[in-house]
Amino acid sequence: MNLHRKGRAALVLALVVVVVMAFRVSWNALRDIAGAVGADDTAAMLYPFVVDGLMALALIATLVLAGKDRTFALRVLGTYTLASLVLNYVHGLVPELHGRSVDWGRLADWDPANWALVLLATSLPVGSIYFGSDLVAKVLHHRPAPIDTPPENAEELPHTESNRSTADLPVSTPAPITPNVKALPRPVPVGFLKSTLPLKPIASIEPAPVASIERRAVAAESTRPARATGRVPEVARSPRPKRTPDELLDEARAATANWPDEKLTAEGIRREVRTSPAKARTLRETLRSERGLAVAS
Repeated sequence: MNLHRKGRAALVLALVVVVVMAFRVSWNALRDIAGAVGADDTAAMLYPFVVDGLMALALIATLVLAGKDRTFALRVLGTYTLASLVLNYVHGLVPELHGRSVDWGRLADWDPANWALVLLATSLPVGSIYFGSDLVAKVLHHRPAPIDTPPENAEELPHTESNRSTADLPVSTPAPITPNVKALPRPVPVGFLKSTLPLKPIASIEPAPVASIERRAVAAESTRPARATGRVPEVARSPRPKRTPDELLDEARAATANWPDEKLTAEGIRREVRTSPAKARTLRETLRSERGLAVAS
């Protein structure tokens, strides 16, 4: 791990050294071009920072940004690299630029080419302000993607999930269940059995004793009381003959003939003759009046 970090640090350091040397080589050309298009000494000295400095800024933004913002940073880097290359090329073709003896605003003999070069040299500082500000804003507002988010080129990556260990998998995959299928014997035709197997007489089955059957039935009966399931419907009730008032009175007289007077109540009569509370009160009043007792309220 330490060797890997040292290698990366050495690579970055070498890149910085190369960029600094390249900037120094390009310094004279861009400074002379700036002086030829009307910049003073201070502006000509700062002009290389405008072009090559924005290239370095675009390179850093390319390493930080992602997606469309990264594409934009790459385009800015490519555009300013091409512009710096063109200006360095013009500086090499026009020896008068080296001693600043060229006419002011004259970078080429052919007028259209001269106009294009002057427009390019003068527009680069304005472009640096615009593109540099935009790149800095994109870098400051950039939010790194979560670690579990797949990269944009995830479909190009090799499939490595099969090499993951069991502990890395989110859910263990259960083993496939193989049904235990047992082959059933093939049916044999009835005619084949009749023709091949000898017929044996069926032994007579003696009936079991009645006493043993009754003992089994008694043992099978449950000792738990039956639960009340609600009111029995009229259809399921056993038919009972309806008694007339005279029949009820006769049954009440016979049942209460030996009762003392204090026991002659409507509730006792109702339970004895099994009738409704209203009819039991009527029977009580009739029996008490027959005995010469006062009628209970």
